[in-house]
Amino acid sequence: MNYILFDGAVRDQLLPFTYTRPVADIRVGILTIREKWERMLGATTTTITEDYLVDKYPMVELEENVMINGSFIPSENLVAVIKGLKENQAVFYEDEPLAFFASEDQEVDFDSYDIVQYDHNDVLRIANSWDIFAKNGSAIQRDFELITVERSSQEIPVHTVAINEAQIFIEEGAKLPLCSLNATNGPIYIGKDAEVMEGAMIRGPFALCDNATVKMGAKIYGPTTIGPYSKVGGEVNNSVIMGYSNKGHDGFLGNSVLGEWCNLGADTNNSNLKNNYAEVLLWNYETEGFAPTGLQFCGLMMGDHSKCGINTMFNTGTVVGVNANIFGSGFPTNFVPSFSWGGNAGITTYRTDKAFEVSKIVMARRGIEFTAVDEAILTHVFEESAKWRKG
Repeated sequence: MNYILFDGAVRDQLLPFTYTRPVADIRVGILTIREKWERMLGATTTTITEDYLVDKYPMVELEENVMINGSFIPSENLVAVIKGLKENQAVFYEDEPLAFFASEDQEVDFDSYDIVQYDHNDVLRIANSWDIFAKNGSAIQRDFELITVERSSQEIPVHTVAINEAQIFIEEGAKLPLCSLNATNGPIYIGKDAEVMEGAMIRGPFALCDNATVKMGAKIYGPTTIGPYSKVGGEVNNSVIMGYSNKGHDGFLGNSVLGEWCNLGADTNNSNLKNNYAEVLLWNYETEGFAPTGLQFCGLMMGDHSKCGINTMFNTGTVVGVNANIFGSGFPTNFVPSFSWGGNAGITTYRTDKAFEVSKIVMARRGIEFTAVDEAILTHVFEESAKWRKG
């Protein structure tokens, strides 16, 4: 069977992260949503997404296809139901298609489908940007079980303090000298060739993905995910860093999500709780205004390729778009549009030629090419976000 992941109705609620990737390529837990599906289905997948992303994330359609809503995280029950789908059958969650069978070039009409409601209590869905950190603990637990089943961890180094060792898994090549790992409240996963430096203190649930680094003396509270090739220092609480991003110095990051290729300058801090303890409002790209999250704790949402200078301070519930460069004293506004340059004193447009020059250098340091396709995607984001930039 050919499996295709589609963005579904929540794509805009997951901006700015879905500006540069399909919904299925969001990392939550240890793996991206796509990686979870591919492991559990035992098959590769392709994507139905926005037209400007198609060159990087193409769709492959065959004679028989099953379309899967990429905002849902797979479970054994759900995968079994989806694998059993036949012609003109669909699985719905509430009023939305979760998965359905589609023949090549078929014009899908759900009125003619045999629809099954999925009502198991194992539904885990990423429907809003803040779900990425809010549901990260459940996602880490599922991924930990998926990745480690019938496998043996590397030995915990003799000088490393480990609590609840059965819930700690270390991949080959990882280095963990003189650190502490406390898996009492959830599993701890250390990826291949990752490093936890001396004096770091980690509480699960926690995932350090392949080739990522936790620096000396860091304090990390779960549920937190550090994506591949990222570097993290200072204090981090319940946050997700998707990959190739750095928070390398002291400073606090809490209840936050960073995309890829981000960098936080030394002593950057974010607030994750309002002084009056009120519900946090977050910028909504659909309504073009601030909307309630239902959360008391919510920090920073930062899109791909964005960066900030030393001593940057972010207010509770700040959304930063793609390829923004933030610096200066004081708090920047709670919504910083994509391709913004500046901070509290004022923001102008970050020219694409300058922004792309930086992206090429940053990505080359990790041995990855900044391609013409990447440039075209970011150019589209630049144009789409122009209405929110003042200068």
